[in-house]
Amino acid sequence: RPEATASVVRAYIEHKLYAKDPVWKVYSIGPMFRRERPQKGRYRQFFQINAEVFGLHDPRADAELILLLMTFMRRLELPGLALNINSLGCAACRPHFKEALKSFLAGRSEQLCSDCLRRRDRNPLRIFDCKVPGCKETMLDAPSILDHLCEECQSHFDTVKSALGRFHVPYEENHRLVRGLDYYTRTTFEVLAKSLGAQDAVAGGGRYDGLVKGLGGPDQPGVGFAIGMDRLMELLAGRVQSFEKQPHVFVAALGQKAQDTAFGWVQDFRTQKIRAEMDLEDRSLKAQMRRANKIGASYVLIVGERELEDGAAVLRNLETKEQEQVPLEDLVRVVVSRIRAE
Repeated sequence: RPEATASVVRAYIEHKLYAKDPVWKVYSIGPMFRRERPQKGRYRQFFQINAEVFGLHDPRADAELILLLMTFMRRLELPGLALNINSLGCAACRPHFKEALKSFLAGRSEQLCSDCLRRRDRNPLRIFDCKVPGCKETMLDAPSILDHLCEECQSHFDTVKSALGRFHVPYEENHRLVRGLDYYTRTTFEVLAKSLGAQDAVAGGGRYDGLVKGLGGPDQPGVGFAIGMDRLMELLAGRVQSFEKQPHVFVAALGQKAQDTAFGWVQDFRTQKIRAEMDLEDRSLKAQMRRANKIGASYVLIVGERELEDGAAVLRNLETKEQEQVPLEDLVRVVVSRIRAE
């Protein structure tokens, strides 16, 4: 399989998910394969993260997926990304554009590569996707599909752009943007990273309203995207340390009884989404303090036999060196509140 959408659609049809609920939002992660010459950023086996929405014609579903994608990219703090969007029209208006494009290409056979000469009559839109320099230069003067959209497709595209603008998502209209697969209709989009060189597409997607029906299912619309994990990892390769999460608290427990008590606290902290660690080798307090500093903990919670007898543990802020006594009966709540208050 060179991509996951067709496989997901087949599963959607086979299990009759459309009969259980008209709207489905699904994701998948897995390996894909293609029979091509391997090169940087383009491998015979590669991995994708995919998201699909079935059952919605509304253009806001397109915008929602793009917003999801760009939020994901923003949280990864990836620099130099650009969102390109386009509309490929529908079965009503695309044929008119294809004829205009064929007329444009009619006298330019000598400027096209052998692959694009075959595409010219079968599917001329694919020529926009050719990476051969001569073909790319030829298509610079090609007509724009945005000038041939029907009223419904124009309204659909305007709504998508309006939603992106409402949530301050920058984008560039690129009328040369087509997807490498022929089933796309209307909205299409790509996220590009200039630092990747020629293979600069990190993610891409679009609407495929006819695919479910084309594969033997009901006439259900769909829209989705795929993220190339291999290219994503190339972008993240130099930023591994920025994703490391230091513990909020390190529990330094001295003695078997204190260790048993501390082990319970650590699990309670984690259930409340507090990153907690402890030493399980019963080392000295000095060794445990070194460990807490080494892994970058914000706090150290010290408990030993004396603290258990006194009914209070010591909570020390490793940055300010301030410390306080925390009653054991309310310890987890107090420590969690201190950490969340920062």
